[in-house]
Amino acid sequence: MAQLMSLLVQNAILVVFAASFAARLGLPVPAAAVLVVTGALLAAGDISLAGVVLAAVAANLLGDGAWFYAGRRFGYRFMRLLCRISLAPDSCVRRGESLIGDWGGLSLVAAKFVPGVSVVAPPMAGALGMSVPRFIGFDIGAALILTGLFLGLGWGFRNQIQDVLAVMAQAGGIATMALGALLVVFLVVRWWRRRAFMRLTGMPRISVDELHEMLAGDEPPLVIDVRGAAGRQVDPRRIPGALSYTLKALQQRGLDLSAAAGRDVVLYCNCPNEVSAAQAARVLLARGARRALPLTGGLDAWVASGRPTSPH
Repeated sequence: MAQLMSLLVQNAILVVFAASFAARLGLPVPAAAVLVVTGALLAAGDISLAGVVLAAVAANLLGDGAWFYAGRRFGYRFMRLLCRISLAPDSCVRRGESLIGDWGGLSLVAAKFVPGVSVVAPPMAGALGMSVPRFIGFDIGAALILTGLFLGLGWGFRNQIQDVLAVMAQAGGIATMALGALLVVFLVVRWWRRRAFMRLTGMPRISVDELHEMLAGDEPPLVIDVRGAAGRQVDPRRIPGALSYTLKALQQRGLDLSAAAGRDVVLYCNCPNEVSAAQAARVLLARGARRALPLTGGLDAWVASGRPTSPH
């Protein structure tokens, strides 16, 4: 442990850059903790404050810039892919859409403090057409705020942190194992959340072909588009006749179920495993809907099948 601390002091700028860059790419790296410890070590005067800040800001800009470019290049499809491999896919798209819609460019600042959304905000901004200068300005500002906050915490509590580091250095292998155990606990909790998400996605669904046949029948279902405003802005198409109600609106009873009396309800989104549509379906079933089913593949599957769409 003592060697590890010596290595951190000697290579603080490189360690801060590597940890910050990895975190911006979405890897489970405790970049905030690295910044806090670095802030405490800054008090000793052996580390360049300007070098640390520059390294952290450059890492944030490079990592976020890669996702921003991917969002501009590949659009909404890339953001859904990013959320699909996320440890928190249940909230990734929905919270990202809400944050962008409510905060605009400031969402790049707010997202850095919202778990599960910080990685998706840059590609969402790119997909929504944010200009490059605007993105760079907001991202640099967000990086400065984040870096300054955690370095400041480390500086302010430097005595306590240095005491902890001294104890850890004396504990040696035991402290290393304790840190490893904390990381394992963190990953297990995230895995458990993902497992719960997979249980949600196992509810019955309806295929595009089945929906098309039902729409042509005597008792067509009520079709609901549960995408957020940002999602509809990126892709303004919808299934003809579909109503727009976000998951939040349905949870707040924004839909009068008398409109669906005796009818099936089909819900769709453009999110990993149709999770928002599945959650909305459960809300409507709990409120007494006869049958509520997510559309397998969402709007993308409908469009890929060659079925017609209409603008919102």
